[in-house]
Amino acid sequence: MQQFPCPFCGLRDEREFHFAGEAGKTRPDTTKEISDADWTAYLYYCTNAKGPSREIWVHTTCQEYFAMTRDTVSMEVLSTEALNEDAA
Repeated sequence: MQQFPCPFCGLRDEREFHFAGEAGKTRPDTTKEISDADWTAYLYYCTNAKGPSREIWVHTTCQEYFAMTRDTVSMEVLSTEALNEDAA
């Protein structure tokens, strides 16, 4: 079982975490007309980078969201950081 470091709680079992999405992915502006193609691209397409990837995760125990950089080939966690700089 893999262990992930929560920036708030420390090292925990991977079953306590949930993937929330790619970091830096911009949601379409809902105050304007959005095409089906734009929504489809936002909801279903991802970069699937080979190597280091920055992602948003939530630790379901403490309910905090944070950024995790991990290598998608080796599954090694390279770093984690709080999204709110004041929280850490």
